[in-house]
Amino acid sequence: MVYKSKIGDIDLTKLTRLYPASVIDMQGEIAEMSLEWTDLYGDKVKVLHFVLVFDFTPPSEEKKVREVLEFETKEELIETMQEVAKLFEK
Repeated sequence: MVYKSKIGDIDLTKLTRLYPASVIDMQGEIAEMSLEWTDLYGDKVKVLHFVLVFDFTPPSEEKKVREVLEFETKEELIETMQEVAKLFEK
């Protein structure tokens, strides 16, 4: 199963986690936060952009193996999440 993204083809067969996040700047510290956290506290920090993280890291590995798609808006992120979800419905 392959998702054709703006950064290239992403093979979903070895995907271990798939999650959305916002990337924020909190007093100079850059961090990924959940969308729920951003909905609650986003007005208190600077939201830089949104991401959809395709994590291929095996459970026992420490070195992260990830592909990350970046979006300017939450709406763009949600749209892409829906496209990816359709692949899992088949």
